[in-house]
Amino acid sequence: MANIAPAFITVSPSYVMPELLLPYSQASGAFDLLATGEPMTRLSDGDLVVYVKRVDMRVKMASGQSAYNQLPSASVALSQLSTATYLFRVRAEYDHHDTAAMGRWGVSIVEAQRLAMQQGHAQLLRAALIFGMNPANGEGLLNTTGATSVPLPPDPNGNDTVVTYDNGAMAFFIIAQIQAIKTRTNQLGIGRKFTICGPQRVLGQFEYQDIVQLVQYQRPGAGSTSTAGVVKDVLKMNGDEILWVYDDTLIGKGASNSNGATDAVIITMPEVAKPNGGKINTNKFAELSPGLSGTVFMLADMVAPKEITTPLPGGAVDVVSELRATSGWAVRGEVVTILSMQYS
Repeated sequence: MANIAPAFITVSPSYVMPELLLPYSQASGAFDLLATGEPMTRLSDGDLVVYVKRVDMRVKMASGQSAYNQLPSASVALSQLSTATYLFRVRAEYDHHDTAAMGRWGVSIVEAQRLAMQQGHAQLLRAALIFGMNPANGEGLLNTTGATSVPLPPDPNGNDTVVTYDNGAMAFFIIAQIQAIKTRTNQLGIGRKFTICGPQRVLGQFEYQDIVQLVQYQRPGAGSTSTAGVVKDVLKMNGDEILWVYDDTLIGKGASNSNGATDAVIITMPEVAKPNGGKINTNKFAELSPGLSGTVFMLADMVAPKEITTPLPGGAVDVVSELRATSGWAVRGEVVTILSMQYS
């Protein structure tokens, strides 16, 4: 890893501002798509695969005014789901000359290299979460088996791009996708948390530019709101919570159409609740313990990357930073909806 700290010339007298003008990268909100909001620290050192045990049940009943001599029985089938883990590694090497050169600029070489490596881990983890390290195996949320993929249909005026779409129709389209997730997972009537993740140019349009006409949506006290405001208001009325987060790596990652690549917007319901059926419970089997309420996961072997520091000949230092993690893993594919939207 290069440490470029050239000589510099200043005029005397002068004033040097102590603060550093740093590059700012997008702080991705993609990890809010997960059940825990971050990778779960459950792996042991060297774990190569993660498994989850799945239970399925089928039962046949007999009824009549007299007893049957032969009765049907309940069938309980167990199976496993699995996903691979991957070792993420990066290194830094520097000596006392590099340290002195960076110091003349007022920069700690140790902290600069550490933060750079940690950002590299975070960006690779983000890629593994969304796209997967091995997409052919269904890794990554965009490749989830059983996920629902929906292209943006034309609005009532025939427009089919984000910038031309009818604002109210867009709000109703997004709400319909959230309702569909709750229907597929039998969560209607139960307040749930949803995360919508997409590019800034798409979701930002819904939050700041698309004002829904008063004739389509009217808040208490009159007035109007944005497409995102309508979605948030309707979900709040149903006891739901919504997170609206951004990730620009989803630009051009939607399904292709006649106009070319589209932007992807991912909607997840990170956790499910156990529907309570009352005294006569048609969901009784769900009380089997221990149940798994999370639906979208990413597992890691530690909270932060491990740093292994080793001296090199000539007084240099070698630092290896490593972390083991899975790709994004939706164990219930029905909670993931992928919207493909043509921006313009």
